[in-house]
Amino acid sequence: MSIRIAFSAAAMTVVMAQAASASMVTFTNASLWNYFTTNQGGTVVSENFNSYSGFYASGLIGNVSGIQWTASAAGDLYADLGYMSTNAPSQSLTFALSPSVQGVAGNFFATDANFGILPAIIGVQLADGSAYVGYAASAADFVGFYSTGAAISSISVSVANVSGTQPIWATVDNLYFAVVPAPGALALVGIAGLVGGARKRR
Repeated sequence: MSIRIAFSAAAMTVVMAQAASASMVTFTNASLWNYFTTNQGGTVVSENFNSYSGFYASGLIGNVSGIQWTASAAGDLYADLGYMSTNAPSQSLTFALSPSVQGVAGNFFATDANFGILPAIIGVQLADGSAYVGYAASAADFVGFYSTGAAISSISVSVANVSGTQPIWATVDNLYFAVVPAPGALALVGIAGLVGGARKRR
C-alpha cells in the first residue's frame, strides 16, 4: 500500500469518527470532501459561474441540476473570469439554497477591484451557525461542509484584509453541492436490488 493511500485511509478514519460524533463535518481538502460525500451515497453537482459576467442586482438566481441558488450581498454582485463576487468591498456574499443540501463546498478567497487575488482571512458560515475561519491566498483555496444531520440551506463568505487598507472583495469560484437521495428513495433502491437479485437466482 502506498503512503498516499495509507494517508487517505487514515484521514478518512478520522473524518468518519468526527461524523459519528458531530452533525457537521468541515473540510479544507477538496478530494477528501468529494470522497466523504460519495461514501455517504451522495452525488456532487457544481456551479462554475462561467456563464456570468458583469453587474447583477442582489438576489441573482441560478440553477444547477435542480439546485437553485440565490446570491445576495449589500451593494449587489459582480462576476468576471468565472468568479462571483460582491460589487462593494468588505461585504459578505451569501448563497441561499433550495432545496437544502447535505453538503456544500467551494473555492473562497478575496480579490481586488480587477479580480486579482489578495491574501485574506476568510470566514465561511452556514445558516445553522457552523463556520470556518482561515487564511486564503489563491483561487484554489477550498472549504467544504457536510451535514450528517439537518440539511444546509445557505452559505456565506466574508473576507478581512491582511495586507493593509486596500479594498477587498469576497469572491467565490466553483460552488459544489452534495445531493443525497431521500431515505424513501434509498429504500426503494434497496428493494429493487433484492428483487433483481431474486430474479437472477431463479
